[in-house]
Amino acid sequence: MKKIAFITLSLLLAVSFWNCEKDDICAEGTAVTPRVIIEFYDATATTTLKNVTSLGVIEPTFATGFAFTAVSKIQVPLRTNATTTTLNFIQNGSDTDTSNDNIDAITFNYATSDVYISRACGYKTLFYLDPTTPVSLTTDSNNWIQNIVVTQPDIENENEVHVKIYF
Repeated sequence: MKKIAFITLSLLLAVSFWNCEKDDICAEGTAVTPRVIIEFYDATATTTLKNVTSLGVIEPTFATGFAFTAVSKIQVPLRTNATTTTLNFIQNGSDTDTSNDNIDAITFNYATSDVYISRACGYKTLFYLDPTTPVSLTTDSNNWIQNIVVTQPDIENENEVHVKIYF
């Protein structure tokens, strides 16, 4: 009886793997929803990359924020369930002293397109920045961000810079 049960179980497992199709497993490296790629530049020497120091980036509806230091290029996600995302870029925001934080808010305005990848991977969302007002900076008396330039309004992959920030 045990031998028949074992053979039956073995046969069921073999048939289930045999029926498994290529797209039942989402392969590592499969394209996913891209993040916006932002590069930072010196506002006075506009062709010179500039590293951020102790930068915090927070979107109020995200569960966690992002911390960056000693880098000139970052990747941050946009909201897939909306057509705008406001990110708070906090100078000195990844340290423990909140008294020296300087917050500049950038709003990204976009349309989305969901693209089917496979049964296992599902969909990815692509972003297309608005041609009229792709981004807007909330201004105050102490902005550390001096200028924002959109270099690639179609956020379809993470292989290129989409936005340049000058500070």
